[in-house]
Amino acid sequence: MAARALDSRPRRSSPAEGAFVFIIGRRQAELDAAASEIADKVQAFQGDMTNLSDLGRFYATVKAKKGRIDIVFANAAVAEGAPLAAITEDHFDRHFDINVKGLVFAVQKALPLLADGSSIVLTSSVSGVKGTPGLSNHSATKAAIRKLARSWVLDLKARKIRVNAISPGATVTTTCSVACAGLRFDRKRAPTATGSWRT
Repeated sequence: MAARALDSRPRRSSPAEGAFVFIIGRRQAELDAAASEIADKVQAFQGDMTNLSDLGRFYATVKAKKGRIDIVFANAAVAEGAPLAAITEDHFDRHFDINVKGLVFAVQKALPLLADGSSIVLTSSVSGVKGTPGLSNHSATKAAIRKLARSWVLDLKARKIRVNAISPGATVTTTCSVACAGLRFDRKRAPTATGSWRT
């Protein structure tokens, strides 16, 4: 499931290996594009991961069609730049609602359908480890995801469900084009604390 995917490769590889893929996202055009890449082994569902009713309807669809889940790939994020002095309550809530709340309940609501020995993959970020000027809320949410993964491994140990968090570096996406407005890109280097966002 992804509100805005970093990359379509995880979606493309699974059907080639025999999997059926369900995708939830808010933007119908992006859902349609993702579904067209996968062809006949996909069902796209328009919904918001921060809305528990949408998640409930999504998983009801999954249950009716396939009955179980072997892999959950949770990838939804917003990254809107604001230095500490400019952070508003709305800015804070938006980041934690999408990046943390949406991810927590997307995974929680999948649990009844997850097979024992299945896998959960969460998208964190290198920004959850390194400080980045102007992106403190985004960085805090991505650090939270890493901690969630470490705790959920213990919560789900008896069911032998694997939980991993991946932490990609800066990736040029629609989200980044907003968050990184005015920042300089150097694709050969990592993020710095000098105001430049580098990949």
